[in-house]
Amino acid sequence: MMKPTYRPEIDGLRAIAVGAVILYHSQITIFGHQTFKGGFIGVDIFFVISGYLITSIILNELVTTGAFSFKNFYERRIRRILPALLFVMLVSLPFAWMYLFPSSFVDFSKSILYSLGFSSNFYFHFSGQQYGAESGLLKPFLHTWSLSVEEQFYILFPLILLVTFKYSRKYLIHILITGFVISLGLADWGSKNYPSVSFYFLHTRMWELLAGSILAYFEVTNGHRSQNKRLNLILPFTGLILIGHSILFFNDRMFHPSFYTLSPIIGVCLIIWFSNKDEVVTKILSTKFFVGIGLISYSLYLWHYPIFAFIREIDFFDRSIGKKLITGFTIIILSIFTYFFIEKQFRNRENKFKNIFLTIIFSLIVLFIFNISVTSFKGYENRLQKSETLFKNLTSDENFFEREEFYNQNVTLSSNSSDLDIFLVGDSHAETLNYQLWKKYKDYYNLNFSIFTGCQFILNLNRVNKKTLKSHSCTKERQQKRIEFINKTNSSIVILFGRLPLILNEESFNNYEYGFYETEMNDFLQDDKNSLKTKLQRQKNIVINYKKTIDQLSKNNHNIILVYPMPEVGISVPKVIKNLKFNKNIELFRDGLFTTSYEIYKNRTKSSFDLLDSIKGENIYRVYPHSLFCNTTIKDRCLTHDDENIFYEDDDHPSGESAKMIVDLIDKEIEKIRLKSN
Repeated sequence: MMKPTYRPEIDGLRAIAVGAVILYHSQITIFGHQTFKGGFIGVDIFFVISGYLITSIILNELVTTGAFSFKNFYERRIRRILPALLFVMLVSLPFAWMYLFPSSFVDFSKSILYSLGFSSNFYFHFSGQQYGAESGLLKPFLHTWSLSVEEQFYILFPLILLVTFKYSRKYLIHILITGFVISLGLADWGSKNYPSVSFYFLHTRMWELLAGSILAYFEVTNGHRSQNKRLNLILPFTGLILIGHSILFFNDRMFHPSFYTLSPIIGVCLIIWFSNKDEVVTKILSTKFFVGIGLISYSLYLWHYPIFAFIREIDFFDRSIGKKLITGFTIIILSIFTYFFIEKQFRNRENKFKNIFLTIIFSLIVLFIFNISVTSFKGYENRLQKSETLFKNLTSDENFFEREEFYNQNVTLSSNSSDLDIFLVGDSHAETLNYQLWKKYKDYYNLNFSIFTGCQFILNLNRVNKKTLKSHSCTKERQQKRIEFINKTNSSIVILFGRLPLILNEESFNNYEYGFYETEMNDFLQDDKNSLKTKLQRQKNIVINYKKTIDQLSKNNHNIILVYPMPEVGISVPKVIKNLKFNKNIELFRDGLFTTSYEIYKNRTKSSFDLLDSIKGENIYRVYPHSLFCNTTIKDRCLTHDDENIFYEDDDHPSGESAKMIVDLIDKEIEKIRLKSN
């Protein structure tokens, strides 16, 4: 048996983990390139460390005493986790009151309530929140999903470990390894088929925690870690390279967690197992700088996300490196304060747990009452100033539970009496329609959804990175599964919608009026052999394969509704209008409205219209979203809002209201199809 001793390099690893996560969420770009796009892997590093430390504590106690004190274990967990978390939540309340609009305020309160029950991972999954999406950057406590996963592990794992140790001790390592393998397999499969579940839930994250547990088992039972001097010198450096590579070259479009995630997890394990005081990486990680960051890493993790969310709400960053540095400095100062005056004080064993427990209970009551009142009174709409009434419809959350019911369903939602299947297929633009489509037709037709972010429905092509030519989740194989999914039926209605101008032009949208706000597009569509060298070649190939996709659908007698491109804006519409509260962006308004150029829309979408217009057939129907917004109220301009509704949820995705309007247009085409079939 090896008694647990303080290992400063573990704090150094924590520093790398929290630094990676913060850099990822700060979205720092260098020459238009997001440098730390794989920084989300820092959470996975934390999971391995947590599994290692918790298992070491439990096994050492079991081996030493033959028993395990749940009381002491959970007291330590409460002292470690809750005080700092509750403190950050309490401090955030007045800022939420000042800066969040009703829907965001309700969502903020619900996320806190779920976090207090260590179940926010379920909340964010069932509310359809995609981690890494722009909308997620505005949710102050989205990052608590990982705390919920850890706490769920802390509740279940000690009990399982204790029972196994007492009754099947010799099989303990076999059970740990089996759990690791099963969980990893589920994660890889789930990331390809149910990405949100795989990302947020414990059963597909458990393998990362168990990776640390397996290391702890061998350390405790052997009484030591690696004693091979040569490996101790080489492998920690290898581990650091694997971690660094994942932070710099992973991206949030890859399958994750999956077999790909093994790379940084192995890297962490190599450092934990082979670190040695005479080895360079261990010395670096044990320096005062890394250890200091590691010690405040929990506070850093808690503070950074709500601070980033609030400053994005008021657009404080404003693409300024200087403001980002000020924000970073503020986060560090708050974290240092929280570490010394909250974390250390509540973890100090001289402070009686009874007093700590009463303080925690009082804080919980305050948070519970406040946030229940926010959800009950719909985000206190009366907080809105006269200039903010536009947000009342955008931020209404009356249908939250109905939407939650929808996202809780499978991809196929059937009416008991319908003889008609409707398929909605496309990328995140199509996803904005799915709730409104479900709401309109759930009692009448069989609804089917095949939607993947960044993945329009075009057969035979992979979406690949421009530099590495490696494909992400939008693969030829995935597209083939989609056509097989649709062609299980005959004579169905297939609705195709996506951001076609983005993949045809291979560049983000520039409105040429308000500046270039989007980041560089790093992907394009390519064939298997990566043989298409020019943009023109790839564009022609997209046209060919898009038509082949339509032909494949037509062979099964499907009626196809082509939804033409939604006008892009190039800057977040809610942010522009919201910042009127702070007297910003007034110069963007003409005739009292924020609009975009219809001419620029036509130029941007010419190749898209040419492609869609070239598709002929009696089974082809067309929907034109731009007819709702462009050249209507104001000549040669496209509306982004009116006096009551905002039509965008960001810079290009339709909002709930405009999605409803587009679905109404789709409904007219469906009615034509139904009349013709009769």
